[in-house]
Amino acid sequence: MEIRDLTALELGQKIKSGEIKVREAAEAYLDAVEEKDEKVNAYITVTKEDALARADEVQEILDKGGFEGSRLAGVPVAVKDNLCTEGVLTSAASHILDNFVPPYSATAVMKTKEAGAVMLGKANMDEFAMGGSTETSFFGACGNPWDTSRVPGGSSGGSAAAVAAGMAPYALGSDTGGSIRQPAAFTGLTGIKPTYGSVSRYGLLAYASSLDQIGPIAHDVKDAAAVLEMISGKDDRDSTSIIDSPFDFSASIADPDDPSASVKGMKIGLPSNCFGKGLDPEIDKAIKDAAKLLESEGAIVEEFELPNLDYAVPAYYIIACAEACSNLSRYDGIKYGLRTKKAEDIIETYYKSRSEGFGTEVKRRIMLGSFVLSSGYFDAYYKKALQVRGLIKRSFDDAFKKYDMIVSPVSPTTAYKIGGQISDPVAMYMADIYTVSINLTGVPSISLPCGFSSEGLPIGMQLIGDSFSEDKLIKVSSAYQELTDHHKQRPAVFVKGGADSLPVLKKERSVEE
Repeated sequence: MEIRDLTALELGQKIKSGEIKVREAAEAYLDAVEEKDEKVNAYITVTKEDALARADEVQEILDKGGFEGSRLAGVPVAVKDNLCTEGVLTSAASHILDNFVPPYSATAVMKTKEAGAVMLGKANMDEFAMGGSTETSFFGACGNPWDTSRVPGGSSGGSAAAVAAGMAPYALGSDTGGSIRQPAAFTGLTGIKPTYGSVSRYGLLAYASSLDQIGPIAHDVKDAAAVLEMISGKDDRDSTSIIDSPFDFSASIADPDDPSASVKGMKIGLPSNCFGKGLDPEIDKAIKDAAKLLESEGAIVEEFELPNLDYAVPAYYIIACAEACSNLSRYDGIKYGLRTKKAEDIIETYYKSRSEGFGTEVKRRIMLGSFVLSSGYFDAYYKKALQVRGLIKRSFDDAFKKYDMIVSPVSPTTAYKIGGQISDPVAMYMADIYTVSINLTGVPSISLPCGFSSEGLPIGMQLIGDSFSEDKLIKVSSAYQELTDHHKQRPAVFVKGGADSLPVLKKERSVEE
């Protein structure tokens, strides 16, 4: 078995036992990046020299008995490019920050480093996390490893593509309206959007501060749970950080010899208004089949209607764009980042730096945010969206009085062709119908593979729980993965030489005037 065939936890165990050296693991993944990334474009920056130096450093510490409590010491990681990394370009896939090298690292990144992780590089993404396909990146679109003519989802598409293609064993992403879960679904991976406040947002380049949350993307829920344990916990530098200590899911992973024990008695709600019109029939069937499997193992599955979901997408985009408008006002061409060379005074510097630096989708959302916050429209749009957010939260609160969790689709379709929706922003926004309500309410959710379409594309399902019920979600998800093998499937590009026949994808975007 090759190094890249191991899960992150399996690799960590072999590194700990001395069967595999940290440098060997790093080199295996860096070789894969060199072989495949020209065809996938999952990375914006590859830190090869730093990664190898870090591998030697971690090995030395391990040899002296260090990283005793870490199960992932020495295991490589890909980091989404909106998480600050000291001394390494952090661009958020935007021209306005394509020269920004931060002097500090995000808390989540620091926690991986403290646990002995080896960062391979910074993963591609939609510009400032605004998009659902990783096509809005200034550094070019990212391809889905299952079919590089299709999108890997977004905005954490590069993180998902890197893991799916075997260019990283796990990755960190961020989720504002589905940006971890949808790429995981499109690429056959497991992604966790944790409860808001359980993972520090310090060092995350903000899109919408009340919605953003950092989380893991991995091949299976065991790996994802281990990463979430590692990055969760209190951080005094983040005022929204809630939990006092990191998660501990040691009692949540299903027993491989008796997975039904983790499912038996669980009350699972199946929202009828999430199925039917607008949902690909193959996705509908795959998720309902998964629910039937859980039911056969002892879960209690009931259909019900989840009120107010129809209002989730408009409420989300009003709130998210309003917060984006505020958060992105700091990029002015003065303090850091791009400064235009065409301005004659400070007003022109502001105007032209932002015009040159931001892409079309970011400009669209800034303008929409400016509109809903403007005098005369604030009450009609932004205030009303906040009220709707409260209604949606109450709908979920009522549901969780009856059910331990909710099962729903992640996306109405499987991965679509590159260019298929980028010219129709409304269609792309509506594709978030099943994910944005989770961010509006702050509850946790896991996306995990539950089948494949007739075209051989992964299908993902979503398990949604009440706040801080990650343990229940992981218990049922791990049981489901013990009963199925969808998460063990790999795309052809994963194997050595699998990218040979693919077209080159990497291409920088031209600067917009």
